Amino acid sequence: MRVAVLLLLGMGLGLLEAKGRRNRCFFNRTQEYCTCYNLSEETSGSIIQCLAATVVEFRGGELEKYIDFPIRDLDDAAIDTLGSLIIQKVIISGVLVPEILLARVLRFFSYTHVKELLFDSCIFQGTGDWRTMNGQSLPILSLSFHNVTSVPLIGNEQAFSSLSTWLETLQELAVTSSHVTSLPCAFGRVFRTLHTLDLAENSLGDGSLPPAFCQGAFPQLQVLRLQHNNLTSYHSVCESVKLLQELQDLSLSQNKLMAGPSSSCQWPASLRIFNLSNTGLDEVLTPLPPNLEVLDMSHNNLRAVDISLSSLKKLFLSQNMLQAAPSIRNCPMLDTIHLDNNSISELPWDEVTLLEHLQDVAAANNPFDCSCSGARGLQALGARGHLGQGWPQDYTCQSPLGYQGWRVVAVPVSVLRCHRAAVIAPLCVALALLGLAG
Repeated sequence: MRVAVLLLLGMGLGLLEAKGRRNRCFFNRTQEYCTCYNLSEETSGSIIQCLAATVVEFRGGELEKYIDFPIRDLDDAAIDTLGSLIIQKVIISGVLVPEILLARVLRFFSYTHVKELLFDSCIFQGTGDWRTMNGQSLPILSLSFHNVTSVPLIGNEQAFSSLSTWLETLQELAVTSSHVTSLPCAFGRVFRTLHTLDLAENSLGDGSLPPAFCQGAFPQLQVLRLQHNNLTSYHSVCESVKLLQELQDLSLSQNKLMAGPSSSCQWPASLRIFNLSNTGLDEVLTPLPPNLEVLDMSHNNLRAVDISLSSLKKLFLSQNMLQAAPSIRNCPMLDTIHLDNNSISELPWDEVTLLEHLQDVAAANNPFDCSCSGARGLQALGARGHLGQGWPQDYTCQSPLGYQGWRVVAVPVSVLRCHRAAVIAPLCVALALLGLAG
């Protein structure tokens, strides 16, 4: 019975016959991961291996031949069988999926313990009749689509309505690398409890965001990934997400943002983590969210940074064009600063000592000036264990000429070398006193 039930789900979600390829399942006991390749009814015996898996992946095939496959309501024995399976995650990859078949099969997940459902490199075809899902709840909390092709979301509002009982409890949604250009307002209003939305690597532009995050959309959203889209306006993004009052983590990485005039838009006060890495910035955009704790502006063209954020704890500025380390006097809570691969010659030791909270300093691959103050400050940080990966091998001297190419850790910083006056003056005084006594 268990095999028959799994086969039913498999035929609805990707287990198909494919001549000339492997048609069986393989179970990795260590990872509790089962992979099924193009399983057909004739070769379904190997699916029994998946009974002990927590993750099952179905790879390859087309489902058109199963559109007319009779899918009836399950009897009590079949329901008990589905409930006894320990599968937590189902992955469907490389499959042509008729939506009409998916609509008929998806409801059977209500009898399982599957928490995650992922479609990877799939093509969704046609339009499904989702009316049978009215009022139907599913245990699936995380739903992902990666590199998929489907009909546009706009115009499919009826499907959202039929699926609302389930979608209202979904917590994580990802639609990545799928050429998404827009999201209708009605789409966001269905997801009442969604806390993570990943829309990375799509074709969203500045004009796409206001409808997507309209009044009432995604009211509990905490994490929003918008990296690698077609966003350009910092002000427009701010205006678009300001209604997301629970937003804590926003990524705009790998968009080409324009500085433009200073914006008066106020970011959500809840925002704590902000990723502006690899966005082509040559200056710090303003205003920044006022309560930030983590700010990533690495992989940009910044030549100078002046930030005043009383709550900031982590600042990432690696891979920029900084000529000097930024002032950190106005960031009293800072415990992490990364400055790798810039053009910094010295860390201001007096400022480093101001902050007892500073625990993680990364500044590898900079052209350091290994005069006494520069070398001594880095050596002290290294001795305290505050220099992370790259110390000491990636910390080398650019100047003075006598130490060019040396590792900073090897530069002598003795009192006699670095503070000769402090040693010679007392010695002269002592000799003079001895002369007078003589």
